[in-house]
Amino acid sequence: MPYIRKNNENPASVNIFFEDLGTGKPVVLIHGWPVSHEMWEYQVNALVNAGYRCISYDRRGFGQSDKPWDNYDYNTLSDDLHEVISTLDLWDVTLVGFSMGGGEVARYLGRYGSSRVSKAVLISSVVPLMVKTDAHEEGIPREMFDEMIAKIQDDRPAFLTEFGKQFFNEGILNKPVSQEIQNWMHQLAIVASPRATTECVRSFSETDFRTDLSTITVPVMIIHGDADKTVPIDATSELTSLQLPNAAYYRFEDAPHGLFITNKDELNRLLINFIG
Repeated sequence: MPYIRKNNENPASVNIFFEDLGTGKPVVLIHGWPVSHEMWEYQVNALVNAGYRCISYDRRGFGQSDKPWDNYDYNTLSDDLHEVISTLDLWDVTLVGFSMGGGEVARYLGRYGSSRVSKAVLISSVVPLMVKTDAHEEGIPREMFDEMIAKIQDDRPAFLTEFGKQFFNEGILNKPVSQEIQNWMHQLAIVASPRATTECVRSFSETDFRTDLSTITVPVMIIHGDADKTVPIDATSELTSLQLPNAAYYRFEDAPHGLFITNKDELNRLLINFIG
């Protein structure tokens, strides 16, 4: 099994599972919460066929990576990303982060700079800040994240089922994806550590990435659905686009959070064009 061992002498070290497919310019794909690298199936197929090398990995606590009890803060998570990039000796990398994964992209660039990175993509991203504060009135009230955690701790499988419906904006008359896609997403999420699932809610909701964004000098593409009910666009990508005025910014009309499935063809075209 392909694993990267992060710093054997560090008590926070873990085995990170990764997949490395294709040849050419490297693209590192960072998955969203609470699933795994397998969510990128349709993007990997398109990018490898377009001539790129795709590296995707499971965040600690998720998928096939180790599942420690603690250390789910973004400094540690960006250190894991750094370990993937440095161990595989990647250069001229395009970083692609979805949802929570957008935070790793921003924090990595803020902590490690862009010597190995040439471009960055933020898709349905939690950047710059999710939670509502006095300085971020557009955010989501902290009580909503408290409620999420309470529901996860009470009945995680049931929470994930309802979350999957919100993820794709499913309603009584609106079925953007098949039941089989919903089942697949649920399967990817249920194998995650329950502890990691709740700890990462705190991390992706409370971490402020505005300072990290101010350090970014590489070209950036921002993509977000304007009907996203999971990570509201007005509190996140709309503000990121203002802080990064030179970024290419695409609002997908009526698209939900899970646009990597519902709008995969349009997303893949943008990724291939931007990386190229």
